[in-house]
Amino acid sequence: MAGRIPEKFIDDLLARIDIVDVIQERVPLKKAGRDWSARCPFHDERSPSFTVSPAKQFYHCFGCGAHGSAIGFLMNYDRLEFPDAVEELANRAGLKVPYEGGREAPREDASDLYNLLDAAAKFYRRQLGENETARAYFANRGLDEAILARFNLGYAPDAWDALKNALGTSAPRIALLEKAGMLTSGERGSKYDRFRDRVMFPILDRRGRTIAFGGRILTKPAAKSAPAPVEKSGEGSPVLDPRVQDARKDKSDGPKYLNSPETPLFHKGRELFGLWQVREAHAKIPRLIVVEGYMDVISLHQFGVNQAVATLGTATTRDHAEILFRQCADVYFCFDGDRAGRQAGWRAVESVLPRMRDGRQALFLFLPEGEDPDSLIRKEGLDGFEQRLKDATPLSEFFFSELGKDVNLTSLDGKARLAERARPLLAQIPDGAFRDLMLAELDKLTGVRIQVAASPAEPQQPRARPQQRSLVRAAITLLVQRPTLASAIEPPWMFAELRQPGIPLLIELIGLCRARPDILTGALLEHFAEREEAKALQKLAVLDFPGGEDEARAEFLDAIRQLDRQTESQRRLDLQQRLKDLEAKGATGLTEEERNELRQLLAVKGTRPR
Repeated sequence: MAGRIPEKFIDDLLARIDIVDVIQERVPLKKAGRDWSARCPFHDERSPSFTVSPAKQFYHCFGCGAHGSAIGFLMNYDRLEFPDAVEELANRAGLKVPYEGGREAPREDASDLYNLLDAAAKFYRRQLGENETARAYFANRGLDEAILARFNLGYAPDAWDALKNALGTSAPRIALLEKAGMLTSGERGSKYDRFRDRVMFPILDRRGRTIAFGGRILTKPAAKSAPAPVEKSGEGSPVLDPRVQDARKDKSDGPKYLNSPETPLFHKGRELFGLWQVREAHAKIPRLIVVEGYMDVISLHQFGVNQAVATLGTATTRDHAEILFRQCADVYFCFDGDRAGRQAGWRAVESVLPRMRDGRQALFLFLPEGEDPDSLIRKEGLDGFEQRLKDATPLSEFFFSELGKDVNLTSLDGKARLAERARPLLAQIPDGAFRDLMLAELDKLTGVRIQVAASPAEPQQPRARPQQRSLVRAAITLLVQRPTLASAIEPPWMFAELRQPGIPLLIELIGLCRARPDILTGALLEHFAEREEAKALQKLAVLDFPGGEDEARAEFLDAIRQLDRQTESQRRLDLQQRLKDLEAKGATGLTEEERNELRQLLAVKGTRPR
C-alpha cells in the first residue's frame, strides 16, 4: 500500500505549478479580467462558465460545480488517481514525491516492477508468434491482428521456468519476479512460473503501464506436453525435479482463468481491464459498459463497442463504481440473465448507490440464457447489441423490482417490508434530485413516506441569528480566499469560546493556514476534499469580494473583533445566569474571581458605544 504524501509537499508543489498552464495544455483558455475562462470540459455548454483563478490556484465551473486544484483537474480530466496526479505534477516541477509510512520499498522499486512487467508482456507477445495453438485459439475467437496488438495479447509457454530464464535468474531478479506475482512457490520452496501454457491478457493501469496479467489455460493433448526434467536420487534412480513435482500439484490443469495475485502495483478490486484502451479511443468517454470477461471486452472492441471494460474476477466494488463514474456519467452493467447474473447486478447496485450523484446513470442489461457479450455481438452484430443497450433497465427500475420480487404489495405487511428493505439503501444516495425521486417512487409503491438522514456531505446546522452567521461566514470566506490573513491574528483567540455554528471550522482554518503559511486556496480546498465541509468552502471560495488586499485585511480583522465582543457578551450573560441560579438555590454567590470578571465585563458593556 502506498504511503501518505505529506501535505507540506503538496503545498509546495501547488505553489510551484501554475494551474493556468496545466489546464491550458488541455483546454483553450481566454483571459477574463484577473482570471481565465473557457467552456467547461466536464459538461456540455454553449457559453463559458468555467473559470481558472491564478491568484487562488483553483478552477470552478458555475454550471456543473466542478472545482479543485491542479491535482483535482488532472484527476477529473486525465482521470488519474490522486497519487498519480501528484506524480504527474511533480515530474513537471522536477520534484520527487516523498511518502510517509506504508511504502516499505523506495519508489525506484516500483519503477523496477513496471519495467519488469513490461518486459514480461513483450516476452509473452513474442511467444505468441511462435506457438500455433495459441494463435489458433485467438483466430478461432475471430480476433484480427489489429485487436491482438491493441490489447498486446500473448502466450505463456508450457514450461516451468520460461519467463524466469528469459528475464534473469539472479537472486535480485527472482525476488522482483516474485514480488510482481510472476513466480509462485511450491511446498518444497521451489519457484516456478505462475503462468504456463496460457494465452495472456496484460492488465494496464490508468496510465497505460502493465501491472498484472490474466491467463486462460490452453488444453493440449498429453503427448504434446514438454517432457518433465529429471534428476538422480542418492541411489541413482531417476526422480522428478522437485520444482516440477510442486508445479504439477499446483497445475492440475488449473483454473480456466488465472489472474496475478495482489501485489504492490495490482489490487483487483480497484482495476478494470480495458479501461486504458477505452481512454485511448475517446477524448471524452460517452459511456462505459461493464462486462465479466477478457474476451467479452476484446470482442466488443473489435465490433466497434469500444467502451467496454471488465472487473477482474471480482464483484463490482465501490472503488470500481468511483472509477467508472469518474470517467463518464453513464455506466451500463452487462450480465448473464441467470440467477448468478442478477446477483452480480444487485451487488453492482449496492456499490453504485453511494456514488449516484445527480446527472449520473446506471443501467442494467441482462443477456439471454446461454449468451455472453462475446457470443451475442457475433450473433446479432453491432446494431443488435446497440439496440439491447437502448433497452437496458435503469437502476431505479431494477432496484424496486429486485427488492419487491417476493413481496405482496397488495398487503400492508408487504408494503412495510419493501419500505424497510429500501430505507437503509436509499439513505446511501447523496442528496439531490435522484434521491428525492427514489423516495417518491417508494412512497408511490408503498404509501410510506420514508425519512432518511441528511447526507454526510450536507450536514444540517442549527439556525443562528443572521448577524452571527454572517460574521463567521465572512471571516471564513476571507480566510479561504486569502489564507495569509491568518497571520494577522495571534493566539489565544477569544472567539474560540463562542458557541456558534462555524466557529470550530474557523479555528481549524486559522490553525491550518498558520501551520502551512505557503498554502493557497487550491491547496486548502484539496485539504478538505474528503470532508463534509468541502462543498460549503468551495462555494465561499468563488464569492466575489470587492476590494484589494488592504480592504480584505481590514474586513477580516473587523469580523474577528466583533466575534470577540460577542464572546464577551456570551460570557457576561453566562455569569449573570450563574449568579441568578445560585441565588435561587440560596447558595454562596460567585467566586471572587468570577465577580471581578463580571464587573469588568459590565464596565466594558457600559463604555462601549451603542
